[in-house]
Amino acid sequence: MNRLKGKTAFITGATAGIGKATAQALADMGVNLILTGRRETLLEEIKEKIESEYEVKVHTIKMDVSKSEDIIKGVESLPESFKKIDILLNNAGLALGMNKIFENEYEDFDQVIDTNVKGMMYVTKAVVPYILENGSGHIINLGSTAGDAAYPGGAVYCASKAAVKAFTDGLRIDLIDKPVKVTNIKPGMVETDFSVVRFKGDKEKAKNVYKGIEALTAADVAEVIINVLNLPENVQVAELTLLPLYQADGRTTYRK
Repeated sequence: MNRLKGKTAFITGATAGIGKATAQALADMGVNLILTGRRETLLEEIKEKIESEYEVKVHTIKMDVSKSEDIIKGVESLPESFKKIDILLNNAGLALGMNKIFENEYEDFDQVIDTNVKGMMYVTKAVVPYILENGSGHIINLGSTAGDAAYPGGAVYCASKAAVKAFTDGLRIDLIDKPVKVTNIKPGMVETDFSVVRFKGDKEKAKNVYKGIEALTAADVAEVIINVLNLPENVQVAELTLLPLYQADGRTTYRK
């Protein structure tokens, strides 16, 4: 049963990876889309492709989630037909480097925390009033197995994903008297451009992250998100961890 058709979803970080894959999967379910990201050209390309393949409407917003003024401006400028928001996917996020904490750059600290934590909070504050006005909805925050246990060289990223868990739990409590579901989706290894960004363009290092194991794909994660969103109204998934075969947790893998 398709319970999503005709709804509207707001997705951050929609130009690549899990955000882009989820946008396409939602469009296939008949969901209208508000897609946000920093790369305007890519947003427009995705909009054109989705609208040519599916019978849905797409609105794009060029914005950096780490800048509250971008978010306020973008959300307040939504066309009337896109103000009835049913779904928020806080997907935008990144990691930078694999250095020991005392060898990292201050600028990298700022970018990871500003994007992964403050960006999620800013977008949530801006969008939740529209969901409440709509009368019901579902918020999904993209966490990670990294938020459950730290690993070498990942202290800042792991801290940011632990914050996603705490924030998601707190938001669910704040919305306890509202018909709004709040879910933390925590993937393990997913092969996207994530590691290329983490290693600042070094594709060989990024490739080695997934060597010997078949990691999840962005489409795999998108399929799980769709399934969670499409559950009956009275079913709320608070937290869901998904791993590829041969990964036991955020730190334990078997590589062939």
